[in-house]
Amino acid sequence: MDRDKKNILCVNGGSTSIKFCVYEKVGVGSSGVDGEGLKRRLTGKIDRIGLTGESLTFTDEAGGEEGKVAMKGSGMEEAAKFLLDWLGERVGAGGFSGIGHRVVHGAAHREPMLIDDELLAELEGISGYDPDHLPGEIGLIRLFRQRDAGMRQVACFDTAFHVTMPRVARVIPLPRRYEAAGLQRYGFHGLSYSYIAQELIRVAGPELAGGRVIMAHLGGGASLAAVKGGQSMDTTMGFTPTGGIMMGTRCGDLDPGVIWWILQREGLGAAQLSDLVNHQSGLLGVSGTSSDMKDLLARESEDAAAAEAVELFCYQVRKSIGSFAAVLDGVDALVFTGGIGEKSAVIRSRVCAGLEWLGIALDQRANESNALLISGPAGRVRVYAIPTDEERMIARQTIKLLNV
Repeated sequence: MDRDKKNILCVNGGSTSIKFCVYEKVGVGSSGVDGEGLKRRLTGKIDRIGLTGESLTFTDEAGGEEGKVAMKGSGMEEAAKFLLDWLGERVGAGGFSGIGHRVVHGAAHREPMLIDDELLAELEGISGYDPDHLPGEIGLIRLFRQRDAGMRQVACFDTAFHVTMPRVARVIPLPRRYEAAGLQRYGFHGLSYSYIAQELIRVAGPELAGGRVIMAHLGGGASLAAVKGGQSMDTTMGFTPTGGIMMGTRCGDLDPGVIWWILQREGLGAAQLSDLVNHQSGLLGVSGTSSDMKDLLARESEDAAAAEAVELFCYQVRKSIGSFAAVLDGVDALVFTGGIGEKSAVIRSRVCAGLEWLGIALDQRANESNALLISGPAGRVRVYAIPTDEERMIARQTIKLLNV
């Protein structure tokens, strides 16, 4: 890459992985460039951090190169240092105008923010809101700051999209002292929903995009959002990303009595309970074999538990669509996104089966070919399968804030 060009590094850190993407700010109208003048140059992932087989895989879209680099490390700090050294060789020292981070929980922040000591202290203060994501994200930010204290870093919050939810959708019916301490429904997958909201304007026009839209981000983590006028009115996830519909390994919403019963029965501590509801439940817990929807679909004909996990997932998504139709006073468009939503025609078909009363009818040929518009002429609701791009949304927000 040309070190004189303006590159933005986008980072999406997980508990055992770091996804990254490098975008270059170039002139609008060039090949492969979006309306913001962004061109993706390099993308990749460090996987299995702290486990055996740790490696960095990448695609250099500018040079047409794909590769895998073996690593020797024992944790996030070593992985982050390795990534920065590797990027220094590929991009050049000082080759970035800024770094944008996906921060899953931003509490009540409405906009992306330049990261400073005050913001880091605030995020550390709410790390208990989301112990599965926030501590690792904060640690990664600090590692990048240690490496280059002068590099501007931006926090892009998944919760920010949902700050428009009316109060009635945010309040949790517990004593008010808990709300005063920060307990409310925040919602997540906001970077994905922000991107889809912008894409829907492009593919369907501003009138439809500004109408009553239900978005379904279905992947390992899954949620739905009710959107009107481009703003979030409600969403299935709540105080943490564990809530809402069932997911790959997360249980989704539970009767509080279930938690009490499990605690009484098994005597679990807080960490054990968190592990149960976040890492042992959902598709994995119901099937007993896998959290991967492709695996479950492949074996459902001969595995009753796998079939039941798939059925329960589709049922909960369909039920959420119906409830959000009530929130929005109807539906003009339904958008599937996320790994399952974008790629699984059979799941989209099963979710929509029985929703004809709502005006939803798929064109099965378009659905099976993973077309962009998958609704048929018999339906009055437009149904889309739109690939999301959270990293591109991070780049857009980072460039806007830094005025690159």
